[in-house]
Amino acid sequence: MLVEGVSDRAALAELARRRGQDLAECGVALVAMGGATNVGHYVRRWEGRGVRLGGLCDVGEAAWFARALGTDPTPGAEHGVGVCVVDLEDELIKALGVAGVEEVIAREGQLGSLQTLRRQLAQRDRRPHDHLRRFLGARSGNKERFARLLVGAVELDRVPPVLHAVLDHALR
Repeated sequence: MLVEGVSDRAALAELARRRGQDLAECGVALVAMGGATNVGHYVRRWEGRGVRLGGLCDVGEAAWFARALGTDPTPGAEHGVGVCVVDLEDELIKALGVAGVEEVIAREGQLGSLQTLRRQLAQRDRRPHDHLRRFLGARSGNKERFARLLVGAVELDRVPPVLHAVLDHALR
């Protein structure tokens, strides 16, 4: 499964763990490509090797995946590639809710940092949802760390459907 970055890989790995699925045992590799623009390189690497490819991307990068894989990414991953509407962080915030994400941030001792961000002049008129998206992407390592923690905190039936769909496709 080709994913844009380490946060996508962390989210899918945590979901597989929670579902009791050993991806390596099932022959599934989660490959963080360092950005959607690299998808063509990774597709060419595995062309003709009998490897079934799929992936996860953000809506803004769906065209890169469509060109490289010859299939349109969809939220349901019907063709093997799931698309997050906006991005992974947005999907996770919607699934857990603002208060739920704030609880996870508080458990990690980072609520003060979030509150500092909210007091910044450029952030004052933004919605709490937008503050969380900014916070999750602002500090190095936050996206990967919190992707795993947020997937771990949300009820399995409330995990963004696109994540379930991508794993289901990979495990067929």
